[in-house]
Amino acid sequence: MKKVVKFGGSSLANSEQFEKVGAIIRADETRVYVVPSAPGKRFSGDTKVTDLLYRCYELASKGEPFADPFTDIRSRYNEIIQGLHIDFSLDDEFAVIEEKLKNDPQKDYTASRGEYLNGRIMAAYLGYEFIDAAEVIFFDENGIFDHVKTKKVMSARLSKTPRAVIPGFYGQGFDGNVRTFSRGGSDITGSIVAGACDAGVYENWTDVSGFLVADPRIVRDPAIIKTITYKELRELSYMGASVLHEDAIFPVRHEGIPINIRNTNHPEDPGTWIVESTCQKSGYVITGIAGRKDFCAVLISKDMMNSEIGFGRKVLQAFEDNGISFEHMPSGIDTMTIVVHESEFVSKEQQVVSAIHRLADPDSIEIESDLALIAVVGRGMRSQRGTAGRIFSALAHAHVNVRMIDQGSSELNIIIGVENKDFDTAIKAIYTIFVETQL
Repeated sequence: MKKVVKFGGSSLANSEQFEKVGAIIRADETRVYVVPSAPGKRFSGDTKVTDLLYRCYELASKGEPFADPFTDIRSRYNEIIQGLHIDFSLDDEFAVIEEKLKNDPQKDYTASRGEYLNGRIMAAYLGYEFIDAAEVIFFDENGIFDHVKTKKVMSARLSKTPRAVIPGFYGQGFDGNVRTFSRGGSDITGSIVAGACDAGVYENWTDVSGFLVADPRIVRDPAIIKTITYKELRELSYMGASVLHEDAIFPVRHEGIPINIRNTNHPEDPGTWIVESTCQKSGYVITGIAGRKDFCAVLISKDMMNSEIGFGRKVLQAFEDNGISFEHMPSGIDTMTIVVHESEFVSKEQQVVSAIHRLADPDSIEIESDLALIAVVGRGMRSQRGTAGRIFSALAHAHVNVRMIDQGSSELNIIIGVENKDFDTAIKAIYTIFVETQL
């Protein structure tokens, strides 16, 4: 069996963390492909290398000197190399990057060098072959990841390479220049590599021992999720759970490869397993709770709406024409509600309202702001009666007013809308009744 292991920025922030990573890789000979991120923060108040690189680009693109942040970057990597006591130098690489910044500064290229340089060090430290991600990961003319070409090229390359380091976060654009994924995209790279080599497991190493049932900034010492399905993870990631980049699910899901979230600082912890399906029961009725603030609800009312063919399409066209995507759409017989991000909607609200009137001729339109959405997710909810009732009972007991309810037919999740000010209180109340008291 082959394992792909991806290590986050906190796992590679300095030489001490590099040594932990090296010990983890060497402890299991099946860990053959390594995907590193750029060095993260070494301590509170420190700056990530990627942020320093973005600063270099900002200065260089304006024709201003970037020597200060570039010196900090050089020092960070040299400290790692010296701490590992390896005979290796990045001086030639620094010269190339500096020359590029002076003559042809490119944002994606500059940002990608954090992973690239860390990959160079990791390959030298482990004695693995280095594969530049720009040689095996590709984007099409629209800037979209090219799955077919990437899998063909990467599979062929890996079949000839028994052990390798492939830096995360970037690939090659259609124009031949470096192109990056969105921030946190090293997770995606690891998933792509796992799919291309038919890995048995994709291990994603970070600074937490797996997914937590709730946000630890809201709930004190929340329980760890032992096993979660791709579908559950997708719901929680979309609603703000951020241990794993949400787009990292798709390349391995298609191949049926499980993901194991592990803690670099506590490698003995089993972490969280992310799987396609499982007969293992969750420790609780729910698997997780996640949410986000600052949504708007646009309530459209019209008598006999249910008998008017095409009404929903006309309403949604008003949002589409203004470049706004909707999040949820609960509806009644004579009403439908469109939930959107407040930040996207606020500057275009009157254009949208006018368009709805023109296209759909509603009786009235009302807008409510300061809405927070909370997703309660769990495969166990399907077989457990009264789950929704327990949620609303817990919220009522905590004096939280529910402003919206939306549940899909899959019964995998329930979306609850509350006021922004009640967000933390609501999550604590739901966590307490399902996890702490398990009433």
